[in-house]
Amino acid sequence: MRIHRHRQNRPKIVIPDYKVNEKIASEELFVIDENDASLGVMKTEDALKIAEERELDLVEVSPKAVPPVAKLLEWKQFKYQKEKEVKKQRAQSKEVEVKGIRLSLRIAGGDKNVRLASAKKFMEKGNKVRIEIILRGREKAHSALATEIIEGFIESMRAFFPLKIEQTVKKMGGRVTAIIARE
Repeated sequence: MRIHRHRQNRPKIVIPDYKVNEKIASEELFVIDENDASLGVMKTEDALKIAEERELDLVEVSPKAVPPVAKLLEWKQFKYQKEKEVKKQRAQSKEVEVKGIRLSLRIAGGDKNVRLASAKKFMEKGNKVRIEIILRGREKAHSALATEIIEGFIESMRAFFPLKIEQTVKKMGGRVTAIIARE
């Protein structure tokens, strides 16, 4: 069965749920008016009357405070602003992927240059790069040579970018891997 790597669960940015007007369950609220001036602690019914007089909505902005904080404002406009902030956060957050480059013990110079070019392209896009060599059969006795090849590849990459080594060269079973990223 094929693994779909592009369908991984991404963290969702959630808009907090605000209680408005009659949905506020608290008996007492610390009320702030539309000009950010404090009206003090009052009963919810009194705050709702003030909101009706001013033709605004009473929105519970901080339900965990003691007493909960509510603000007099225009609900639709407030909700629109919060959604806009979430969209902006989503646009600014970029998910960093780990791209793989596979080398071998007997890699030729031309092939190594091709791998360097693709690693450079991955790094320019802001991704991390996993460099790996899979050792087969009698190659497993030469893990030191694999480590040298990977370290040489990392040094070649340093000519293009200042690098940060996320994972040092490690041997895990028949694989020798390292992960690098741009500083």
